[in-house]
Amino acid sequence: MLTPGCAHSIYPLKVQSGGNGFHQYLRNERKKTLKKIQFNATQLKLIAIIAMTIDHLVWLFYPGLVKEVIPVSMHIVGRLTAPIMWYFIAEGCYYTKDIKKYFVRLFAFAIISHFAFCFGLGIPYNLMEGSLFNKTSVLFPLSMSILLIWIFKSDRIKNWLKIVSIVIFCILTFVADWSSIALMMPFFLYQHRGNKKQQAIDYIVWIGVYALIYIIFIDAFYGALQFGTLLSLPLLWNYDGTRGKEIGSKWLFYYYYPVHLVVIGCFRILMYGDISLVF
Repeated sequence: MLTPGCAHSIYPLKVQSGGNGFHQYLRNERKKTLKKIQFNATQLKLIAIIAMTIDHLVWLFYPGLVKEVIPVSMHIVGRLTAPIMWYFIAEGCYYTKDIKKYFVRLFAFAIISHFAFCFGLGIPYNLMEGSLFNKTSVLFPLSMSILLIWIFKSDRIKNWLKIVSIVIFCILTFVADWSSIALMMPFFLYQHRGNKKQQAIDYIVWIGVYALIYIIFIDAFYGALQFGTLLSLPLLWNYDGTRGKEIGSKWLFYYYYPVHLVVIGCFRILMYGDISLVF
C-alpha cells in the first residue's frame, strides 16, 4: 500500500508544486517526446507524395472546390507536399556536385510533366488558354529556382543582373501551379540554410503572400486553405539531416509525379469525359 509520503515521492518536484507545476511538467514531457521524433529525407519525401496523391484524388472525386468537410480536410493534408518539395530543392542545391545538371534534369521533367499535369487535371496544353493560374506544373518554378540559386552563387554575374533575373523568373513562373512562390521559397530556404527560425519566417511570409493572391484573384476560402501548408513545419523542424534508405530507384520521386497524373487523367476521362477538375 502506498502511503501519502510514497505517492508524493513518485512525481518530480515540479509536479509537487501544484497544478501549474504539473501542467508545466506535462508540457516539458511532450516537448521531449517531439524532439525524439526524427524524419530522414526519404521519409519526408514519402509523406509529400502521399499527401500530393491524396490532394489530387480529391480533385478527381470532388471536381472544383467543394466546400465540404471531407474534401476540405483532404486538401489540407495535401498542403503538406509543397513545403517539403521546396525544402528539398534547396537541400539538393546544397549537396549536388553539379547544379547545372541538377537544373537540366528537373527542367526536363518539368517539360514532360506539363503534359501530364494538363492531361491529369483537364487543363489546356496551350499556355495562352484557360485561367490565369495553374497553366503548368509546379516542377517548372521549382526547376527555375535551381537556376536562380545557381545565378546567385556565381561570382561572374553582376548583382544588378541577379536582381533582374528574380523579376524575370517571377513573371515567367507566375502562371504555374504554386505560382512564383515555388520559385522564391527554395531560393530563400537555400539562403537561410542552417537557420530554422528564419526558414520558418520564410514559410509564413511567402505562404501569406500566396494566400493573399488567391484571396484577391480566385477564392477567399481556398486562399485561407493555403495556410494548411504551415502544418509541414513541425515535420521539417524534426528533419535529422540524413538521406535515409532509398526506396527502389533514386529516380522514383521524379517518375512518380508525371505517372500518377497520367493515371488520374485516365480516370478523369472515364468518369466525367474531358472536363477540368480544377477551378
